[in-house]
Parts: sequence; C-alpha cells; structure tokens
Amino acid sequence: MTVKNDSGRTESPWRGLGEKFRRVLNTPQFNYKVLMSVTVILVVIGLTMVLSSSMVTSIDSDTGVFGEFMKQAVVVAAGLVGMWFFLRVTPSTVRNLSVIFLGISVVLLILVLIPGIGVGGTEVGSNSWIRFAGVGIQPSEVAKFSLAVWGAAVVAARSRVSSSARFVLNPFLIVAAVILGLVLLQDDLGMMLSLAAVVAAMLFFAGVSTTALMSVLAVAGVAGVIFSLQHAFRSARFSSWTETFTLSFDEATSRGATFQSRQGILSLSDGGLLGQGLGQSRAKWLYLPEAANDFVFAIIGEELGLLGAGLVVILFGVLAWFGIRTAMAQNDPFLRLLAAALTMGITVQAFYNMGYVVGLFPMTGVQLPLISAGGSSAVVTLASLGLLANIARHEPATVSSMQHEGRPLIDRILFLPEPEPYKPGQERRERVREQPKRYGEPVTRRRQPPPGEPVRPGTSRHRGAREPLPEPRHRTSQQHNRRRR
Repeated sequence: MTVKNDSGRTESPWRGLGEKFRRVLNTPQFNYKVLMSVTVILVVIGLTMVLSSSMVTSIDSDTGVFGEFMKQAVVVAAGLVGMWFFLRVTPSTVRNLSVIFLGISVVLLILVLIPGIGVGGTEVGSNSWIRFAGVGIQPSEVAKFSLAVWGAAVVAARSRVSSSARFVLNPFLIVAAVILGLVLLQDDLGMMLSLAAVVAAMLFFAGVSTTALMSVLAVAGVAGVIFSLQHAFRSARFSSWTETFTLSFDEATSRGATFQSRQGILSLSDGGLLGQGLGQSRAKWLYLPEAANDFVFAIIGEELGLLGAGLVVILFGVLAWFGIRTAMAQNDPFLRLLAAALTMGITVQAFYNMGYVVGLFPMTGVQLPLISAGGSSAVVTLASLGLLANIARHEPATVSSMQHEGRPLIDRILFLPEPEPYKPGQERRERVREQPKRYGEPVTRRRQPPPGEPVRPGTSRHRGAREPLPEPRHRTSQQHNRRRR
C-alpha cells in the first residue's frame, strides 16, 4: 500500500509510522516510564514463576506449598523499599555515599573468604555467601552495585581535571582488579562475568578506544578459561556445554555432568509454542535441579511456551535499550557512566543465564535477575533499577517537563521530589564557596597617623586597628536637583 503526498510523490505508510514512533521515543519522561513499567512486569513474572516452580521443593522441605514463595515475597518487598529510597535520593547524595558503598562491599568480600563465615553458593565449588541470623548475603552482588557507583563518581570527577586516560582510569582499574581478584578467590565465575560487564561499560562510555577495550576483554577471557581448566568440575562444564550446544548428549554423562543441562532442554522442548499451562510443569517434580533458581527460565519455557519465554527475552532487551538511551541522554558525566554500568551489569547477567539454559554458553551459577528465587540478588537488582529510573528522571527534557507540567501520577503516589536540573560546574563552585580566601589587607582602611602624632581624644583608634566606613550621605530631592543644575 502506498500513499501520495501533496506534491504527488508516492510514499510508503511505514515512513509515517516510523516518524510517529520516533516522536513517541523522544517524548519527555518516556524512558523513565518505560523503565518503571518493565521493572513492575518483571517483578510480577518473577513472583509468579517462583510460586509455580517452588511448590514441590517447598512441600518436600516441610515448609508448606507457599514456603519458598513467602520468603521471596519478603525479599522483594525489601527490594522495593530499597528501590523507593534510590528513587528519592539526589544524585549528589549517591556520589557522596559511593566511598561508603565501596568500603562495605570490600569488607564483605574479605569476610566471605574467612573459614566459618563464608558458605557455599548455588554454583558447585563456590564459596560466595555470608549468613547472618539465617539471612543469606552474596557480597559479590553488593560489590557489583558499589563498583558501578564509585567508579562512575571517580571517573567523572577525574575526567574534569585531565584528559589523560591513565590519570582518569587508573584508580578505577586498580580497584576493579582488586574486587575481581576477591571474587575469583571465591571460585564464582558467574559473578566475575557480571562484574566484567560493569567494567567494560565504564571503559566504553569513558571514551576508551575499541581496540584497547577488546584487548582488555580478551585478556580477561583467556584468564577465565585458564582458571576454569584448573578445576575438574569446571573443565567438565565445557564438555557438557558442547553436548548441549550440539544437542548430542552422551549416555555416559547424561546422568552426571550434563544431567541438569539435558533436563533443561527437555523442559523447554515440552513447552512448544503456548506451553503446558501455568503450574503444569513436569520438570519441577524433582527432575530439574535448581528449578526455581538458576534454571527458572526452563520452567518458563515449559509452562508458558515460546511466547512466554520470548516475552521475558523482549523485556530484558527493552531494559537494555532504554537503559542505554537513558545514559546517552545525560549531560552529567557521573549519571551517564552510572546508567550504562547499572544497565550492563543487570542485562548481561540476564542474557547469560538465559543463554546457558538454552545451551549457547557454558553453565555457571548466575541467576536470572528479578525472576530467579534469591535474596540479595533481588534486593540489589531492585535498588539498581530504582537508581537507574532516578537517573532517567534527571534527563534534561524530563526535568523541564516536570517543572512546567508537574510530576506524573506515579511520582505523586510515591512522594518523589521534583528532580533538580544539572548545572555544569556546580559542584566545584560550591566547594570554592566553602573555602573563602583573603587577598591581603583591605583597601578601605583609613590612613593611620604618622609616628609621633597624637591620637584625637574620644576615639579608640590605634595603630593597625580597622575602622568602619563612614555612613553614606543621602541627598534630598532639592539637593539632587540643585546638583543636576
């Protein structure tokens, strides 16, 4: 179908639809509303799938049908409180707290390595959890968030002083190497991948050349492969990955190293286009290990089919797209770097989890953010998305629209303050105002009497003392007119 314009030329109707779509994308507050909507949808899907996939294991552990679901609901509620907090906080406050966040994460990473404090995680051979009063904390999740916040603050601040790449990036690279080393000592390659995504996003948006960035990633990849081959259980995962990728499972390993991957593929294949129906999975009846955690995407494919699994993929793709759009729309370098790092840290982990479930990547212990059952992962992810949405609220067009049209309904419901516009150099100006300087003696001091001249009686002047300026004389209107004549 074609349409003729006023000049008689033939135009495709898709061009008009494209223009309308671009106008919608450029609407103020659109990035913010999309990020909030995607977060709510993923939270609802996650709670629903945790309830469906954990019923059997909850009954088997004598906690009732809703045992695992209630734990996840409490965790999600705590994460929503954290999300609300980071929606309200100002960017300057986040920047000032970045050092505290980094210090807490480093202390937790060290504590998890102490025997008797750190416990094993979902990944075989890893030691990446701390438990306090029955509550599990994964320090590497906290470190991913802290590294993004602190790295964005440091790189943005040093980039204002110098254009030298070494001066700007060296502190960030040193701290990132320390954190990656601490996570490596925990034998948690999955979280190392998420942290590497944060580092790569920070370097890319800081302006590092593509050649240097690919070189750094190549070195990190080779180091990860060498480290993996040093452990028998990790090297076995590479062989099981080749079997899963080619769908040629060996009977000798299908009950061992490739058992979980094979069950995940069978679960996905049972779903078909529309799925078996919500709650009708057969793999969750103790056939598929970690059905509510690492392999929850397989349960989604089995119960909701290709359409349900495709919806989850699309939602994380939309999250990645609008997160990067939010970063590109910022004038503040700190918010631009932080938005990119937070977006990549969440979405790379999500796509890697879904990728190894379908056999595209070697299997690790990373969770599917907001979908898998997990404590610290849900809390940190929701806090990160709250901060990302807050960054979207501080886009220049969004700030201007809220100043002229008022805050949207969601902001009024959540009692969110009006975002403040970004003023280049405001931080430096405030720092200079707090430290006033004196440039010699004041020029308004009265002439001091020469040595030996007596001081007039009735005055308190002495040599070196300051005196106030004389009071200004105000002319009357008659004097003023006389003066003009």
